[in-house]
Amino acid sequence: MNSVDFLLTNKDITYEIRTEIKRLGRPIPDLIISKTDVGKSRNYSRHFNSSVFDRFKWLCGCPKRNKLFCFICLMMGGNQRAWTQEGCVEKGRHKATA
Repeated sequence: MNSVDFLLTNKDITYEIRTEIKRLGRPIPDLIISKTDVGKSRNYSRHFNSSVFDRFKWLCGCPKRNKLFCFICLMMGGNQRAWTQEGCVEKGRHKATA
């Protein structure tokens, strides 16, 4: 089950289902996210590194949407749209910490 996609598409989820999703753990798939930045002398290419999941225990990913989300925010609700509804593909700041 893709728990991120399930949480995003089903808003009225019972406590029992949320408990089961928590028991399964946050999804940490290999995502294909890349970005090219233009520098003064050359272009710089950055690619998603899955080791970021080790540094930020709140972070999870959705392979269907190919984006990053805050697992805690998805489970408990949150008002930061980028982390709870749209997903993030670029480096950003978030208040949840490891």
